[in-house]
Formats: sequence, C-alpha cells, structure tokens
Amino acid sequence: MSTLKRILYVEDDPDIQTVAKMALEMVGGFTVKICSSGEEALCEAAEFKPDLILLDVMMPGMDGLETLRCLRENVEVADVPVVFLSAKVQPSEVEHYTALGARDVIAKPFDPMTLADSVRTIWDID
Repeated sequence: MSTLKRILYVEDDPDIQTVAKMALEMVGGFTVKICSSGEEALCEAAEFKPDLILLDVMMPGMDGLETLRCLRENVEVADVPVVFLSAKVQPSEVEHYTALGARDVIAKPFDPMTLADSVRTIWDID
C-alpha cells in the first residue's frame, strides 16, 4: 500500500477548515487541500490526486453523501478512500456511511492533536 501524504478535506465551516488543516499539516505532516463544498471537491479532486478524502457529511447544497456518490462516478478518484467527519455517529449512522462506501467515520468535534493519528489508523486498516 502507498504512503498517505495527500488529503483532500471537504468542509464548509471555515473555522473547522483552519483547525483541521493545521492539525493535519503541522501535527501529521500531510499535504492538505481544503474544499468548501461538494461541488468544489468534484472539480478539484482529480487534479489534486489525494491519497485520502475527508468529507463532512452535513453541508449546504451537495451534502457529503451525494458528494461521495459523485466521487465514486469519477474514474480518476473512484478508488480513493473516503472518511466521513460527522457529529452523527450513532452505530446505525456509521453503518449507513460505510455501506455507502466510506472507509470509516471520525466524530466531530475531533481533537486536533489526535486527528492525524486517527486518519493514519484508518488508512492502515485494510
């Protein structure tokens, strides 16, 4: 398996974007591209060539579930693992997300100091 280096993070909240980008880049050493909407992610994903996509579930317009569906239809990023970030992490919700093709779910609010480790742990599951 390849090394996890490039993360596309799709999140509509600017404050969460800032915290996550700092946590993933400064603590985790990753290269992070932020997209503020599902539509933007669909435009940027193939060009950025992420190793992993972190995807907020609840966003205005195109939500995370619709974004995942559209990403899976794009041959250039169809196989990129997707991890949802969501405040909705009841077992039935997590089961639903993974049934749709997400590798895992990280609960929001997340701890910035452990976010990179959480992502690495999920990446190493195969």
